[in-house]
Amino acid sequence: MSRPIRADAVLVQAVIAGALSFAHLHDLASAAGQSGWKAWAYPISVDLLLVAAWRRLRTARKDRSAWTWFVIALFASLGANIATAGLLDLTHVPAWLCILVAGWPALAFLGGTLLVHAPNETPAPATPAQAVDEPAATEVDLHRDEPAPAAAPALPAARPEPAAPAVTVPAALLDHARKIAESHRAATGSPMAADALSARLGLPGPMSAAITSELQLS
Repeated sequence: MSRPIRADAVLVQAVIAGALSFAHLHDLASAAGQSGWKAWAYPISVDLLLVAAWRRLRTARKDRSAWTWFVIALFASLGANIATAGLLDLTHVPAWLCILVAGWPALAFLGGTLLVHAPNETPAPATPAQAVDEPAATEVDLHRDEPAPAAAPALPAARPEPAAPAVTVPAALLDHARKIAESHRAATGSPMAADALSARLGLPGPMSAAITSELQLS
């Protein structure tokens, strides 16, 4: 539900000031050679530039261009009010004022375009360096008071494997093996191989190795 419009002293003053300024700008433009609808377009152009500069100042207080165009539009409005107050002979307008009035539309269009397309002031994004460093410092603080991990218990040393018991070769078996080896040497003229002697005797590995070692067979 829309609120009813109430009479306000400031609103009334704004309407009066706008109407008088509008009329003064029309009279000055008409005296400077702008007749018909052109004389009525000048007040609209000045007021639109003033509003555009004011809106720009609301979003960017430190924008120098907005202040520049606001002062230019305000000077054009106040200048017309003062000029039509009897300080200027409207029947003999100087040439420089006619040139200024004729060039005003292009100047107002340039100012309005720059004000509308000027970039807005946006705050710089916060750098994430501090946000990244703080968790790291917190993590260090959390682990600072923790006790050091206990050393792993030492494993017991491996026990050496028991040595194989020495094999005792009976004297009779040793003499028998020696006779077989000598018989082989006498028959062939070369010593008997250890594997051949083991096969001939039919003894287990340890016993054959012990006999071979005693006889020094290769």
